[in-house]
Amino acid sequence: MTVGSLITDVRLTPILIADAPLLNVGGVHQPYTPRLIVEVETDSGIVGLGETYGDSVYLSRAAELARALIGMPSGAFNAIRSLGDRASSELLADIPIAGGLRGALTTDKVRLSVLSAFEVAAMDAYGRELGLPVHALLGGKVRDRVDYSGYLFYKWAEHPVADAPADAWGAALDPDSVVRQARKFFALGGFRSFKLKGGVFAPDAECAAIEALAAAFPDHPLRLDPNGGWSAATALRVAERLRGTVEYLEDPTTGLDDLAELHRRTGIPLATNMVVTSVAEIAPAFARDAVQVVLSDHHFWGGLLATRDLAAVCRAHGKGVSMHSNTHLGISLAAMTQVAATIPDLDYACDTHYPWQAEDVITAPFEFDGGAIEVTDTPGLGIELDRDAVARLHERWRRLPALRERDDVAAMRAADPGYRPIRGPKF
Repeated sequence: MTVGSLITDVRLTPILIADAPLLNVGGVHQPYTPRLIVEVETDSGIVGLGETYGDSVYLSRAAELARALIGMPSGAFNAIRSLGDRASSELLADIPIAGGLRGALTTDKVRLSVLSAFEVAAMDAYGRELGLPVHALLGGKVRDRVDYSGYLFYKWAEHPVADAPADAWGAALDPDSVVRQARKFFALGGFRSFKLKGGVFAPDAECAAIEALAAAFPDHPLRLDPNGGWSAATALRVAERLRGTVEYLEDPTTGLDDLAELHRRTGIPLATNMVVTSVAEIAPAFARDAVQVVLSDHHFWGGLLATRDLAAVCRAHGKGVSMHSNTHLGISLAAMTQVAATIPDLDYACDTHYPWQAEDVITAPFEFDGGAIEVTDTPGLGIELDRDAVARLHERWRRLPALRERDDVAAMRAADPGYRPIRGPKF
């Protein structure tokens, strides 16, 4: 029995989207970030949409795997998940930034990141064919709104290169300007929690920013994420200072034993999108009680079904679950919202970079209300592709070959030619 119409075409369109000069432990975002737009068309004329990372390693794997989708039913989600599953998990050591802020990048993680976009596109197509939203294909929603956290960054006022996109947010380099940024986020979408990307300045300065946020927004849960940039001793000192101020620290350091000891000594919850990023990493982290909240990301976990699987594992082990974010567009936000609506114990607001994106590829960009997105019951993902926008952003990708790989180190060297990223803890 065929489940859904047959896939007749898979279109892959790499694009470059404008990005703000956001600072992190590894450097700064480039003026433009690569993304890959996936369109899956069926023999009934329906087109489903997906989105994932756009660096060349993902694009080449997508081109290879896309051929295997032709002739598959749009509803054959398990078969899509298994494509290329005999691939090795060789470490891609020469791509530090593409994977460095979410753990080691391997060939298998690249494969899963590609398959996530294929699965989402197939679900979108199948849902459109049946007249059902994607959340119905995942078992049905348990909430009508999905909460997102205002994602704060230290940042420059502008990129230090010619012809960079304009930035309306201004600089944020100290506690006062971080609070101003949070106020803009609150005015924009009423966000009810905030996360600060740390690992940029000395830990005491970042603690001061969190404390300033707590004073300005006393009822807002707060988070601090240095992407593993602190030593175990620094992480302990920060945890002791911010205990009772933050709802959790995210990846304060990277060693499982160090994380476990930090939690044991302070009781502060620890979240991660770096030390638990694959099935093989779950058991050792949970056995040590090194993390208490896992931040899923349907892109590198392999899709929406895998996200639900991870949530069930976390539930069985008494762990919290929420969602990590990358520099994504409206297709990904729609997919995140659809799957988040189906997870019963999503007790923490999800991360999203979406307010930072000045460009999109959907005809009706999302707006936040009370820090949340309404869960649509429109068939599929409930979005439509803006083909003019895709064509324009693809033309940019064609014109700017030097920016087709995300490289935060190279972007930092535009301002500081002698910049060298620190291997190991930064503080």
